Amino acid sequence: MTKVHIGRSQRSSTTGFVFGCSVPAPEVPLFGSFVRAPIQQAHADAIGLIYDITVEDDQFVGPMISADDKMDEDEYETYLQDQRRNRQVPIEVSVLTVGYRNASRYIHALPPQPPMLLDKIFYCSDEEIREFTARFDFLQLILASAEAPADQLMASALTKAASVQADKEQFLKAAGRELAILMGRDLNRLQQLLRRIAL
Repeated sequence: MTKVHIGRSQRSSTTGFVFGCSVPAPEVPLFGSFVRAPIQQAHADAIGLIYDITVEDDQFVGPMISADDKMDEDEYETYLQDQRRNRQVPIEVSVLTVGYRNASRYIHALPPQPPMLLDKIFYCSDEEIREFTARFDFLQLILASAEAPADQLMASALTKAASVQADKEQFLKAAGRELAILMGRDLNRLQQLLRRIAL
């Protein structure tokens, strides 16, 4: 999964980046997925979480909607598949940066530099996710974000990270303890988030 890039950077800052991709190459990215992008002339990688996915229209979408009631189902389906296969519907994906990796270790802080335009974006491998989530300091960057839906993003990211751990239950218990420290003053919010990540 990590050898094939899933898109290319369109805009970026130290707090996040947006990349573009198309369907079906290779698939629509998923909310809460861990991704990485090269920074510092490929000597390091920014690590981020997908928090928004926008399927954009193009010049063919309007005519297709207008033609919906003028075509039979088979004809419309053929036209739709041609649109998806050959016209490559554009997808715009927003990513919240939650850390970076230099030559020796993962750092749970904003990177010194954002990805450059047109840099390739990759999914993080299971091993990369395990190493990055060995500590939970990245959760503070999610909580501090003004753009991302913090609670849903934390729940999705922790659930995805738990799925690649040797001991999923232990990982989620440790995550719950960290969340209790970070959100202890907002018990209702904490309780709802803990329910989302419960086994």
